[in-house]
Formats: sequence, structure tokens, C-alpha cells
Amino acid sequence: MLQNLIDTDRSFFIAQRALELMRTYGASADPRSYEVWYTFVSGDKPGLNEAIKAITAERGSISESDLEAIHDQYLSHERIARTTEAASATMLGEIDQVMGMIDEALGSTAAYGESLEEFSNGLSGSVDRNRVRDLLAAAVSATHQVTQTNRQLEARLKETRAEMESLRETLENVRVEAVTDPVTGISNRKHFQDMLHKAVEAADAHQTPLALVVIDIDHFKRFNDLYGHLTGDQVLRLVGMTMREQVKSRATLARFGGEEFGIVLPDAGPDEARSVAEAIRQSVLNRELIKRSTGESLGRITVSVGVASFRQGETAMSLLERADQSMYAAKRNGRNRTVTDGDLQSGTDQLSEVA
Repeated sequence: MLQNLIDTDRSFFIAQRALELMRTYGASADPRSYEVWYTFVSGDKPGLNEAIKAITAERGSISESDLEAIHDQYLSHERIARTTEAASATMLGEIDQVMGMIDEALGSTAAYGESLEEFSNGLSGSVDRNRVRDLLAAAVSATHQVTQTNRQLEARLKETRAEMESLRETLENVRVEAVTDPVTGISNRKHFQDMLHKAVEAADAHQTPLALVVIDIDHFKRFNDLYGHLTGDQVLRLVGMTMREQVKSRATLARFGGEEFGIVLPDAGPDEARSVAEAIRQSVLNRELIKRSTGESLGRITVSVGVASFRQGETAMSLLERADQSMYAAKRNGRNRTVTDGDLQSGTDQLSEVA
């Protein structure tokens, strides 16, 4: 009893301290931020603590995107692992129960066979009426028992099928969550990296074209600081939605950083990739951002876009570096523009038009 009281007091202390830190560092009151700060105070994840200390020591503050990245690295996979483990345990329990019932049904069937054999042997030779009646009664009883056992097994199998379907949905939801960015609904950094590596390997093996688009929201930090993190999330969702609307081909759309997005475009040459990048840039520019809580117009946002085309024999990292370089060239040259690695190579990146 005393230990329970101590544990409860400690939990309340950690929760209170976590909320104090959230206020101090301006974190939004969402469950992910709270989980990060609660874990920080509890000291259960030394790596998480070191990551937070390193960021706050360097900058004196910590952003929502930093907290989100820390949550993804140190906490998300654990919850997913726990869910998967629980689902697996349930599934194994279901299988054990069904196997037990199958064994029982097999035993009942074997006994039924013996009963029928006894009935057949009993009818051989001369038998009186009472003997026949007893044999028939035994056969009917055995038949009833087998029927009852099979009905129970059938009902249990239906329950198990429903349970398995529920588990399948749970595991599928966990799988989707594990590769999805919670703010924008498109792929997260891990899935982006996995798909980029697979796309590079496929393009290299089959000598097919591949392009990578990197998008960065212009002045996002200033916008975030001015209007708050909830409105900042609205901006992120707007860019993610625009990407989904404009990219119709087989592609991987991802948010892989705070305000950075990536698009892996298999089978896309330089011209097609530039066209996709420009369509997204123009579409974002043409949308007016409205603050949901007040209906206030916040103006328009712009993005800087870099495009790189795959070169035979290169790695996923080098392709990403060239796309990043192109995006940073767009930033240097005034933002709100698209620059390709071809522009960088020919020195024409400063000629890209700004709408």
C-alpha cells in the first residue's frame, strides 16, 4: 500500500514538472510533447534526455519539430512494439485455444469411429431386438456428441476468425502509423529514406530514370513564431495536401524534417520532375491561408524547391545531397522558385523565374 502511494506521488510530481517544462519552452499541449517531457523528467530514456539537453544548450530553446523528431526516435517505436507484442500474444492465445478444440474434436471423431465399428460388429451374427436397440442408442449418443463438438468448434473458429480480423486491422493501423507523419498524413522520414534507397537500387539495376524533389517552406520559423504552432501545423498540412493533389504518378510523398518535404519520383526524367515541382510551387503560392479560429487571412506562403535526377552508380545519399543543394540555391536566389541540379551544373540557377 505504501509503495503504491509513493509511486502515485512520484507520477504526480513528474507530471507537474513536465507541464512546467512545456510552459517554459513553449511546447504545445499535445500528447506527444507531454510524453517527451514526462519521459525527460522521469529519466527513463537517457538518450532522450541527452538529445534535449544538447538542443537546449545549443539554441536555448527547443522547437515543436525537434520534439516531434525526438518522439519519433525514442518513443514511437516502443508504443508500436508494445502494440505488436500484445497483438502477437493474443493471436498465439487464440491459436492455442483453437488447437485444443481441434484435438478434442479429433478425439471425439476417433471415439465416434470406434462406436460405429462396435455397432457394425454387434450387428454381425444373430442379435435380438434389445441388443439392436442398445446398439442404436449408443450410435445415436455418439453421433450427438460428435455433432455437438463440431458445432462448438465451428462457433469457436468463427470467433477466432473475427478476432484475427480485428488483430489484422490493428496491426495494419500500426504499420500505417509507423510510416506516416502525424501532422500532414503523408510519409514520415523513415519511410522516405527506405523508399528512396529502394528507388535508387531499382533505377540503378534497371537503368531507369528517377528524380527527387525537395521542398522547403520559406520563412517558416518566422511564421511559426508569429502565429503559433497550431497555425504552423496548418501550413504544413496545406503543403502536404497540395503535394497529394499535384502528384498523380507512382511516387512517395514525405515530410522528412520540420518544414522540409520530399518526393521520390520513379521513372521520371528531369523535365517531368521540374514540371511536378513547379506545379506544387505555383499551387502553394496561389492558396490564401485562413486562420481557422478567427477567419483571419494570413496571406500566402511560398516554397523553395530543389530537383535532382539520378545518375547511374550513385547512392541515395548523393542524390539527396544534390536535391538539397538545388533547394538551397533556390533559397539563395530569392526563394519561391525551383532550381534543378541541371541548373547548378550549367550555372543558370539564377535565371529561374519567380511567380
